[in-house]
Amino acid sequence: MQIQFEGRKIEDEKKDTLLEVMSDKYCRAIIESTMTVPKAAIEISAECKIPISTVYRRLQILHDSKLLGISGAITSEGKKHFLYKSRVKAMTSRFNGGSLEVEIVPNYAS
Repeated sequence: MQIQFEGRKIEDEKKDTLLEVMSDKYCRAIIESTMTVPKAAIEISAECKIPISTVYRRLQILHDSKLLGISGAITSEGKKHFLYKSRVKAMTSRFNGGSLEVEIVPNYAS
């Protein structure tokens, strides 16, 4: 059975960046881990078996690429409590006759 996703096409200047980010195994693991439920960095690190410093670096890359959303706050004691959630449900790329198409399906899961 083949599933057809309806997504939005990505502009030329963003395609290379998105493909580079999604080619990283840690970024893909983080996207998958946070697809259904927002998670803290420490939870992602434990679940995906990725060192916490690597998780934080990849979270920043994913957020800068608009593939990851952040929610949370800094408490009155100064403690940070942030949760990260994938903004991507699926991504497809197609190279056809010199033309590269990249399509992103947004993640609307609650």
